Amino acid sequence: MSQEKLAEHLGLTFQQVQKYERGSNRVSASKLYEISRALQASVAYFFEHLIVPGEQGLAGLGEGPTPEFRHDFIMTPEGMELAKAFPRITRRKVRRQVLELVKALAEEDAAEPAESAA
Repeated sequence: MSQEKLAEHLGLTFQQVQKYERGSNRVSASKLYEISRALQASVAYFFEHLIVPGEQGLAGLGEGPTPEFRHDFIMTPEGMELAKAFPRITRRKVRRQVLELVKALAEEDAAEPAESAA
Protein backbone atom coordinates (compact mmCIF):
# COMPACT_ATOMS: atom_id res chain seq x y z
CA MET A 1 0.00 0.00 0.00
CA SER A 2 1.35 3.41 -0.88
CA GLN A 3 1.83 6.14 1.71
CA GLU A 4 -0.85 8.16 -0.07
CA LYS A 5 -3.42 5.35 0.24
CA LEU A 6 -2.52 4.74 3.88
CA ALA A 7 -2.89 8.46 4.61
CA GLU A 8 -6.29 8.39 2.95
CA HIS A 9 -7.39 5.42 5.09
CA LEU A 10 -6.20 7.17 8.25
CA GLY A 11 -7.55 10.63 7.44
CA LEU A 12 -4.04 12.07 7.48
CA THR A 13 -1.84 13.86 5.00
CA PHE A 14 0.85 12.07 3.04
CA GLN A 15 3.46 14.13 4.92
CA GLN A 16 2.16 12.92 8.31
CA VAL A 17 2.53 9.30 7.23
CA GLN A 18 6.07 10.04 6.00
CA LYS A 19 6.94 11.46 9.42
CA TYR A 20 5.64 8.27 11.08
CA GLU A 21 7.71 6.12 8.72
CA ARG A 22 10.90 8.14 9.26
CA GLY A 23 10.35 8.14 13.01
CA SER A 24 10.23 11.91 13.32
CA ASN A 25 6.70 11.62 14.78
CA ARG A 26 5.64 9.00 17.29
CA VAL A 27 2.67 6.76 16.59
CA SER A 28 0.04 6.61 19.32
CA ALA A 29 -1.50 3.28 20.31
CA SER A 30 -4.82 4.22 18.76
CA LYS A 31 -3.14 5.31 15.51
CA LEU A 32 -1.13 2.07 15.44
CA TYR A 33 -4.40 0.16 15.75
CA GLU A 34 -5.85 2.15 12.81
CA ILE A 35 -2.71 1.51 10.75
CA SER A 36 -2.89 -2.22 11.47
CA ARG A 37 -6.51 -2.32 10.33
CA ALA A 38 -5.75 -0.37 7.15
CA LEU A 39 -2.87 -2.74 6.34
CA GLN A 40 -4.86 -5.81 7.39
CA ALA A 41 -2.15 -6.82 9.85
CA SER A 42 -2.18 -7.48 13.56
CA VAL A 43 -0.76 -4.86 15.90
CA ALA A 44 1.73 -7.54 17.02
CA TYR A 45 3.19 -7.56 13.49
CA PHE A 46 4.82 -4.19 14.20
CA PHE A 47 6.64 -5.63 17.22
CA GLU A 48 8.06 -8.79 15.64
CA HIS A 49 11.78 -9.18 16.22
CA LEU A 50 11.80 -6.38 18.77
CA ILE A 51 14.76 -6.81 21.08
CA VAL A 52 13.78 -6.27 24.69
CA PRO A 53 16.70 -5.51 27.04
CA GLY A 54 17.63 -8.65 28.96
CA GLU A 55 15.76 -10.98 26.57
CA GLN A 56 16.89 -12.87 23.51
CA GLY A 57 15.66 -11.44 20.24
CA LEU A 58 15.86 -12.81 16.73
CA ALA A 59 17.17 -9.70 15.03
CA GLY A 60 20.90 -9.80 14.47
CA LEU A 61 21.31 -13.42 15.57
CA GLY A 62 21.28 -14.94 12.11
CA GLU A 63 17.87 -16.49 12.72
CA GLY A 64 15.99 -14.34 10.29
CA PRO A 65 16.03 -11.02 8.48
CA THR A 66 16.20 -7.91 10.61
CA PRO A 67 13.43 -5.32 10.29
CA GLU A 68 15.93 -3.02 8.54
CA PHE A 69 16.64 -5.72 5.94
CA ARG A 70 12.93 -6.26 5.29
CA HIS A 71 12.39 -2.51 4.93
CA ASP A 72 15.34 -2.17 2.53
CA PHE A 73 14.02 -5.08 0.46
CA ILE A 74 10.48 -3.69 0.27
CA MET A 75 11.83 -0.32 -0.84
CA THR A 76 13.44 -1.87 -3.96
CA PRO A 77 11.38 -1.89 -7.17
CA GLU A 78 11.40 -5.70 -7.19
CA GLY A 79 10.39 -5.85 -3.53
CA MET A 80 7.46 -3.54 -4.16
CA GLU A 81 6.35 -5.58 -7.17
CA LEU A 82 6.58 -8.80 -5.20
CA ALA A 83 4.74 -7.29 -2.25
CA LYS A 84 1.92 -6.15 -4.54
CA ALA A 85 1.66 -9.35 -6.57
CA PHE A 86 2.02 -12.01 -3.85
CA PRO A 87 -1.21 -11.22 -1.94
CA ARG A 88 -3.16 -11.49 -5.20
CA ILE A 89 -2.38 -15.21 -5.26
CA THR A 90 -5.52 -16.54 -3.63
CA ARG A 91 -4.65 -20.21 -3.32
CA ARG A 92 -2.60 -20.99 -0.23
CA LYS A 93 -0.88 -23.95 -1.91
CA VAL A 94 0.33 -21.77 -4.78
CA ARG A 95 1.60 -19.09 -2.37
CA ARG A 96 3.52 -21.80 -0.50
CA GLN A 97 5.02 -23.07 -3.79
CA VAL A 98 6.13 -19.55 -4.72
CA LEU A 99 7.74 -19.16 -1.31
CA GLU A 100 9.56 -22.49 -1.64
CA LEU A 101 10.76 -21.50 -5.13
CA VAL A 102 12.15 -18.19 -3.85
CA LYS A 103 13.89 -19.96 -0.94
CA ALA A 104 15.45 -22.51 -3.31
CA LEU A 105 16.66 -19.78 -5.67
CA ALA A 106 18.13 -17.81 -2.76
CA GLU A 107 19.99 -20.87 -1.48
CA GLU A 108 21.31 -21.62 -4.98
CA ASP A 109 22.40 -18.01 -5.44
CA ALA A 110 24.14 -17.97 -2.05
CA ALA A 111 25.98 -21.20 -2.88
CA GLU A 112 27.07 -20.08 -6.35
CA PRO A 113 30.02 -17.82 -5.32
CA ALA A 114 31.46 -20.67 -3.22
CA GLU A 115 31.18 -23.04 -6.18
CA SER A 116 32.92 -20.64 -8.58
CA ALA A 117 35.75 -20.06 -6.08
CA ALA A 118 36.49 -23.78 -5.93
